[in-house]
Amino acid sequence: MGVLGPVGTHSEAAALYLAAWQQLDREIVCYGDIGECLHAVETGAVESAFVPVENSLEGAIAVTLDALARSDILRVRREVIWPVHNYLMGRRTQGEVRVVYSHAQPIAQCRDFLLRHCPQAEIIKTASTARAAEIVGASPVDAGAAAICTRRAGRLNGLVEIAGKIEDRGSNCTRFFEVVRDAAAEPPDTVLMVCQIDGSRAGALYDVLGEFAHHAVNLTRIESRPARTELGAYMFFFDLDAHSAEDALRDSINAVAEKSIWLKVLGVFPVHTAHNEQ
Repeated sequence: MGVLGPVGTHSEAAALYLAAWQQLDREIVCYGDIGECLHAVETGAVESAFVPVENSLEGAIAVTLDALARSDILRVRREVIWPVHNYLMGRRTQGEVRVVYSHAQPIAQCRDFLLRHCPQAEIIKTASTARAAEIVGASPVDAGAAAICTRRAGRLNGLVEIAGKIEDRGSNCTRFFEVVRDAAAEPPDTVLMVCQIDGSRAGALYDVLGEFAHHAVNLTRIESRPARTELGAYMFFFDLDAHSAEDALRDSINAVAEKSIWLKVLGVFPVHTAHNEQ
């Protein structure tokens, strides 16, 4: 299973949880970025990728959505909702923190904490939280460097905990997709689809949403992304409640397809909420 690396990221922690929960002995392969993870699935280098798609505080992960939309191969097999806890870790527990390293998402998730406790610190973005821990682990003890990372990443790099669970909201969580080339059928909770509509026509989105309402299909999420064809062209991702009547789901999707430039169903999958206290 491909994940965003190096070892010690939230992605790796969530993937390890999934493997343990499924009681499967899975090899975890770390990649430098999310795009590489998904490309590895497309080429067959790995059987699956486990990648973030949305954070409850900072919103959608664009690279994941865009890769799914443009691929004719990738499908979502499962969603895992992962409670996210961030830790400020350094070479020592005492002393001024002068520079903080982390991925852009945790930095945003801990903005209030940083303003209160490290107002003068330089904030440097890294490719991942685990990479931040590696940088701080290699820095001099008196450099005043700290990383926002997982406990595992910190400990792997010889760091100690300065402050724990520093996320601005206790409800902070990230949705992860297990992405494969061919998803086996399991009792589903969500249908994920994406379509592009003619944005130059007044009421085009209203008409699409009306089809779901007409067929009594509940939408649990809607997200727009640039279609990358021209300025003002957008594609729309819809999460549909799979517990709606089967014929209603089918008929609503078919009706929306007729009103779209193109449409793809990216997965019909179960949703699992993890219990992460680390």
